[in-house]
Amino acid sequence: MKDIDFAQQQIVVRDGKGSKSRVTLLPLSVAAELLDHLVGVERQHQRDLSRGFGALNLPFALERKYPNANREWLWQYVFPSGAMTKDPHSGLMCRHHLHESGVQKAVKQAARAVRLTKRIGCHACRHSFATHL
Repeated sequence: MKDIDFAQQQIVVRDGKGSKSRVTLLPLSVAAELLDHLVGVERQHQRDLSRGFGALNLPFALERKYPNANREWLWQYVFPSGAMTKDPHSGLMCRHHLHESGVQKAVKQAARAVRLTKRIGCHACRHSFATHL
């Protein structure tokens, strides 16, 4: 959550290629819909907290440095899983992020829906974005 900046219209992508973090654009055309999505995700997170869940594993040593941060809205996933699972490392019941295969399937389904004749995947979107810039 903390990597989306609506005011500056930016998204921070952490630990990308070469373990580098980069800043990219947050298009105005999706900002309102993303904000609506996040309202629903925050409601889900509040429900999870009220049931005694809602924690997640923080990267590196942040869990020790900020012991309560794993339940804060700021650290939650933008696209959380629909199901709670037991984390193998901590033993906590938590909501992980959506798996990348779900995004890949959605892109392929969208391509079929608009009857694209070329094969398309998520990586093609990355190249299309970079070329457009």
